[in-house]
Order: sequence, then C-alpha cells, then structure tokens
Amino acid sequence: MSKTQIWHNPRCSKSRQTLELLRANNIDPEIVLYKDTAPSEADIRAVLKALGKAPIELIRRNDAGFKALGLASDADDEILIKAMSAHPGIIERPVVRHMGKAALGRPPEDVLELFK
Repeated sequence: MSKTQIWHNPRCSKSRQTLELLRANNIDPEIVLYKDTAPSEADIRAVLKALGKAPIELIRRNDAGFKALGLASDADDEILIKAMSAHPGIIERPVVRHMGKAALGRPPEDVLELFK
C-alpha cells in the first residue's frame, strides 16, 4: 500500500484526533469508514502482521459487541479475525496504514512513526 489510509470512526475522539494530526502534518489519508465498509479478513490479517499484534490486541474487549458475540480473550485467532470482519465495530481504532506499515492511533501521536 503506497497511499496512507485511516480506518476511521468519526464518532471516536481518538480517531478524530488522529485524522486531525495527520492533516496537520500535511498527510491527506484515504478515509475508510470501516464500520460502513468492513475490512476483509485478508485486510485484517495484513494489518495485524504490519502491527505485529495478535488478533485479540486489535479488538475492543470492553465493547458491548464483543461481549454480545460471546467472544473471549482466549478465542482462536481465526474466530477473532472472522468476527472483526463481520462486526467491524469491535475493531480498535483508529488504524493508520502507510507503505506496508501500520500503527494504532492510541495515542494519536503513535501514527507519526510511520512517516519517519
């Protein structure tokens, strides 16, 4: 991926802050409203690899959706990946992708490491 992309939720303050920070640094990302256009399982796997994280680390475990799905922190990775693709609201946000790398905007400043 050569273009910068943000998996964005405009209702999330960290997501808004991350987008604002990118723009303040003259970075105009492609905005993916991931809750409206769910990432594929392949996209999720690519992000996890770029982040160097396990699937459970990309999930909002305190989210009501996570609990409603009956998921557990020790669930099989494939089950978690399928759940994130089918129910993108449980994905931790925001995720920024750039040049094959990825960062989670928690805190927002962490995403700037992608551009060094």
